[in-house]
Amino acid sequence: MRIDKYLWCTRYYKTRSIATEACKKGHIKLDGANVKPSKEVFSGEKLTIRKDQINYEILVLDVPKSRVGAKLVDLYRKDVTPEEAFQNQDLLKYSKEYYRKKGTGRPTKKDRRDIDTYHDEDPEI
Repeated sequence: MRIDKYLWCTRYYKTRSIATEACKKGHIKLDGANVKPSKEVFSGEKLTIRKDQINYEILVLDVPKSRVGAKLVDLYRKDVTPEEAFQNQDLLKYSKEYYRKKGTGRPTKKDRRDIDTYHDEDPEI
């Protein structure tokens, strides 16, 4: 089965065209090498999928005949993604929220002065 069709069948991407674009952009790796969308996938191979700033590591267990339901996806793949990848995503989310709330607009003059004084401080003190 083609790798873009496999990613669509196992519900990593909503459409095959999105899966094809991810392959073309280099977000999909097969055993550590970039792949074209037409590359064949066989059981026992290891896929690395870069999606939402997380590198998912997938072990192909079997190839489905067609798109499978969400409950049956685990029959065809095994997720071996390390926990650190998800923890880094949580830290990134919290750091963005701390810096600036979404929808607050441009910094005020006071915010700008605070930022300038933060950058002007001597780090050796």
